[in-house]
Amino acid sequence: MEVRVNAIHFDISEKLNGFIEKKAERLARRYPTITYIDVNLTLIKASSAMNKEARVKVILPHYGETVTTKTADTFEEAFDVALEAAEKQLEKKTSDN
Repeated sequence: MEVRVNAIHFDISEKLNGFIEKKAERLARRYPTITYIDVNLTLIKASSAMNKEARVKVILPHYGETVTTKTADTFEEAFDVALEAAEKQLEKKTSDN
């Protein structure tokens, strides 16, 4: 499984990158056929609240891709919520077949 993290309009810290990798690995343990997770983190407006957006794209063979986007006060929170939403979508896709 490949995890790609893109930081848009800011420099990503090692701590944040590690947090994302750890959470992605946890999802991959549940769905071992995941081939790719793409995470885009965007700083929308530096001076306002709820200005951090996480877009998570998960590719699972035979089920296609799942894309979720969430906004929150921190990148960790936005990523957590987006990953949760992606996991729910994956559960639905895999249980339908």
